[in-house]
Amino acid sequence: MTVPTENPAELDRTDPTAEIAARAEAFRNWGRWGEDDVLGTLNFIDPAKRVEAAALVREGTVVSLAQAFDTDGPQKGWRRRTNPVHTMTDTGTDAERGNQGFPHGIGGADDVIAMPLQCSTQWDGLGHIFDHGNAWNGRRAGDVVTSDGDLVTGIEHAASVIVSRGVLLDLGRHLQPDTGELPDGYAITVADLEGCIAAQGASSAVGHGDIVLVRTGQYARTRREGWGDYAGGPAPGLSLTTAGWLHRTEIAAIATDTWGFEVRPNEFDVPAFQPLHQVVIPNMGLTIGEMWNLDGLAAECARLGRYGFLLSAAPLPITGAVGSPINPVAIL
Repeated sequence: MTVPTENPAELDRTDPTAEIAARAEAFRNWGRWGEDDVLGTLNFIDPAKRVEAAALVREGTVVSLAQAFDTDGPQKGWRRRTNPVHTMTDTGTDAERGNQGFPHGIGGADDVIAMPLQCSTQWDGLGHIFDHGNAWNGRRAGDVVTSDGDLVTGIEHAASVIVSRGVLLDLGRHLQPDTGELPDGYAITVADLEGCIAAQGASSAVGHGDIVLVRTGQYARTRREGWGDYAGGPAPGLSLTTAGWLHRTEIAAIATDTWGFEVRPNEFDVPAFQPLHQVVIPNMGLTIGEMWNLDGLAAECARLGRYGFLLSAAPLPITGAVGSPINPVAIL
């Protein structure tokens, strides 16, 4: 079998079907953890890895990596994705007026939120993307996700799993030191990833069981200029040609500060949509995070001169969900 190219210049930009298929076959992990597996590459995280990660905590500084969950978010309604709608069901006004029905002067506030599970900082679960009707581990997509949800690989299975060593690769600052921001449409290559690791030093080495966080700087640009087309528009991101690197490094998961993880527009001259998703989620079993806020972490890592940390990023155990909102935290 020919190993797919890692040079974007060698992609056949007229044939996404063939380029995707070659990588799906080359980097497929079906059966690697048994026919009943529901975690994919999250299996690379074990107790020893968590102990290693815990030893990286030196200052006790905690940095939230979440964007806000509010009505001022980036969503525009694509495929019914909207921003969160937050409604108060009990308020301080109700308490002041004594109309809540509680005894001896006690009052309270309650609220409810309605939102798509992937409207802000989130994980893509293994049931989120299919390849030619196949879900993770070679299962039929229709047997996995039905109107009742993901019956097999629901995000709840990862609720006590995603605590590991996190590694920040600040590609924005590495490739654009003046601005710290990659331009929209920039395809991050294997050479870029490895060059960033070398420049940042030994603390950013990437390996088995790590969770890699890739900062492009696009989120920082939206905070300065407005959301624009952040949700679904052009963006820097990983090239399809990084699939082999994602596979051989044996990372447990990866997240970016962009809406779609991979470069947009995608790298083809004919219609294509999220080809790297199609390779790495259903075939490799890789968990992907999107819309993370990595700016505060980048500042802390630069200040400390180290890029590895303890990362806790548990999804909500929403039974049968194919994704989950999260508030990931890095502890340095």
